[in-house]
Amino acid sequence: MKSPASVSPAHEINRLHEEVARQTDNSRKCLHAALMAAWQAGQLLLAEQKRVRRTMGGAWGHWLEEKFCGSRRTAQNYMRLAETVPDVSAFQGLSLRQVYLRLGIATEPKSRAESARVEKLPPHIRLASKLLVALKTRNDAPTSTPEQWVLLQQDLRALYDQLRCIFEAGPAATTPLNSVRPVVSTK
Repeated sequence: MKSPASVSPAHEINRLHEEVARQTDNSRKCLHAALMAAWQAGQLLLAEQKRVRRTMGGAWGHWLEEKFCGSRRTAQNYMRLAETVPDVSAFQGLSLRQVYLRLGIATEPKSRAESARVEKLPPHIRLASKLLVALKTRNDAPTSTPEQWVLLQQDLRALYDQLRCIFEAGPAATTPLNSVRPVVSTK
């Protein structure tokens, strides 16, 4: 007979696996319920839009502001979903955002508060990126005038001087990268 200590981890693992399966099923049901609610709201919005336009003329935007608690873009997306898809059951298990993506319906960006914090790139990386864009633009546009090329050289001269010391003088004479400052054009 097995000791309780050897059975317990397997039992807990299996219990957690069953919980994952149950929650996954609940998640799929919730996703479909949200999709179905958006589709139904779109159907109702389309009907209401026809009624408002028929009875009140061009007051649809005003009606939306007064009566709909979501944004105008959300209402438009619900309506496009309702117009585009006769039956949402084909999208079982997909989120509303995923369905919008598949149908080519533009979604509202998530708020900055929900987004992951992205740190600003160091100045030398931003400057190098600008340099690469400038060089690519120069190489892709052979119609650039000689005057434009001279202006580009003037803009990049300070950077060139700082980089030259790195490549020509060796490690002892290098300027720390944090002292590299972006060059402002005098155009």
